Amino acid sequence: MTNQQIAAIFRDIARLLEKKKESWFKIRAYRKVADEIEKFPVELSQLASEGRLREISGVGDAIEKKINEMLDTGRLQFYEKLKVEIGETTNGQTPCS
Repeated sequence: MTNQQIAAIFRDIARLLEKKKESWFKIRAYRKVADEIEKFPVELSQLASEGRLREISGVGDAIEKKINEMLDTGRLQFYEKLKVEIGETTNGQTPCS
């Protein structure tokens, strides 16, 4: 997955969390990390293979695990479950697909 694809998923997570009325802190955190990933000059796959994802502002343990899951599987279970919970599915297609 590219940085842009991962950033798009984090942005959509923020949107879904907003619909779910989650805390603004959590919503802003996903938006901020999406912005950071989008402008980061190195592909996340390279950083992950070097164990350097935490060099990106806003990437802590939870986000690092989510990025690794997307890079390893092309999907993010948290995102898939959130879409189902909110009632947003699009014929099995996701930005991860």
